[in-house]
Amino acid sequence: MTETTAMFTSTIGAPISARTPDQPATRYSHITVTSASPHIGAEITDIDLTRELTAQQISEVKDAFVRYQVLFFRDQKISFDDHIRFASLFGTLGRHVGAQTISKPTEHPLVRKFHYDETSQRISGESWHSDQSCAPFPPLGSMLYNHTVPPDGGGDTMFASTYAAYDALSDRMKAYLSGLTATHDGARVFGPGTPKSSHPVIIRHPESGRRGIFVNWDFTSHINELPRSESEAVLSFLYRHIGRDEWACRFRWRPHSIAFWDNRCAQHKALWDYWPNVRSGFRVQIEGTAPPIAG
Repeated sequence: MTETTAMFTSTIGAPISARTPDQPATRYSHITVTSASPHIGAEITDIDLTRELTAQQISEVKDAFVRYQVLFFRDQKISFDDHIRFASLFGTLGRHVGAQTISKPTEHPLVRKFHYDETSQRISGESWHSDQSCAPFPPLGSMLYNHTVPPDGGGDTMFASTYAAYDALSDRMKAYLSGLTATHDGARVFGPGTPKSSHPVIIRHPESGRRGIFVNWDFTSHINELPRSESEAVLSFLYRHIGRDEWACRFRWRPHSIAFWDNRCAQHKALWDYWPNVRSGFRVQIEGTAPPIAG
């Protein structure tokens, strides 16, 4: 065994397959899909989100969303109406549940402004998380459009697959986590008056059927069935495990780019390496219709 192989297997346990058996390669005829990494992310081209999409395009984008967990679009100078029309294809749009937020409302109740510049003291989402997992029905997905981005490649967003993170766990760890639940406390991020909910630690995606880990640094306060000391140790391991480079991708923003992620199976974190430069855009979120399903 080579030194490189030994290091890899000792930290993860076994090589991770780049494709699960139930996900064969798919051909797309009405859009172009280019994967961003073996486990998560794809860039969608040959599509214009300022126009009505055809039924075939809609079907293929929906398939790609479930398959790749986060989709990226370039050179899309969208308006609020365009943003809302496209996002609404995936479900009813909702409103942020946070009592106190860094992002700000706009003149449209379903669109929030994410703007950071030399006056910013913090930005949203600097730790690995899925959006508003504290809600009883967490958002299905989030769609962020940035019209202005920092120079020199600053302000990237990282995405991690909780599917691949789950698949990489040992069988004993999977069995141990199965049936456990965790508390997600919104007050940790957004202050008093924000929801608190309990969700399974291991969930099953309602469309893909795949299992993923559903705890995150921002919102998860403890595992309900464990003493606090054990809960802290297990959660600390899971947070580090989810954020591993092996099942993550890094999206470099360009002006008029869009990232659209599935909060049920992907976590993300924003990098604030661009102060005092500007990153500015707008986000909408698709409502969840049910609590996470135990895996």
